[in-house]
Amino acid sequence: MSNNNNGNKINPKLIESIGYLGSLLSCITFVPQVYLSWKSHSVGDLSLIMVLIVNFSCIVWLTYAYLIKSRPVLIANTIVLILSLMLLYFKLTF
Repeated sequence: MSNNNNGNKINPKLIESIGYLGSLLSCITFVPQVYLSWKSHSVGDLSLIMVLIVNFSCIVWLTYAYLIKSRPVLIANTIVLILSLMLLYFKLTF
């Protein structure tokens, strides 16, 4: 059990579940943009700088997740990196 600031015990499974929920929500945010870009072959309004920052951010988060052995952070950022790499590919080829 982990302690919060009030000294109360928090179930580690609850903490892990919150991490996985956050991971799921982070991944879902990119799916509509990837799908729309793929289907329409249009990425004119998509910012290249934003896509590059997201890719770099994911690499930093993956490094952090590996170092602290955080599975939810590792899973979420692996999926977001794949999705953002797809957006980068679309941006460079469409």
